[in-house]
Amino acid sequence: MTEAAFQTSVRIDAETPADAASVEALVMAAFGPGRYAKTAERIREQAAITAGFVARENGRVIGAVRLWSITVGDRAALFLGPITVSADSRKGGLGADLVQACIDHAGETGILLIGDAPYFSRFGFRPAPEARLLGPVDQRRVLWLGEGDPAGIVRPA
Repeated sequence: MTEAAFQTSVRIDAETPADAASVEALVMAAFGPGRYAKTAERIREQAAITAGFVARENGRVIGAVRLWSITVGDRAALFLGPITVSADSRKGGLGADLVQACIDHAGETGILLIGDAPYFSRFGFRPAPEARLLGPVDQRRVLWLGEGDPAGIVRPA
């Protein structure tokens, strides 16, 4: 049998309510219960989900990301995260595909996230030193993609 016979197709889809348990399991496997102590999680607990995307392989959810409605100062924006890909599916670019799905969905709306600048800079994210989260956060990891420079307190919308 050829290698092509073993290849599977992975696609990025909009998250559905039926995906919720699979997404939660992926997030828990990747971040554990320690995620509940993070400032980003405080925002997600109170913000509305604007969109979610999943990576599916043969019907199984192997990756996920969500966008949340926030404001930065008086500016409407989206908060991206968390991004998770199952341990057995990493290194294939699925995380980047999920980020791109969020960027495509956002259109002209700015996106804020907490993440690694070397990874996210390839998508155009840059430091957002004047966007202030209420809680402990490494300010160097607060990144922005969008017009201008956001300034002010980050709050759930």
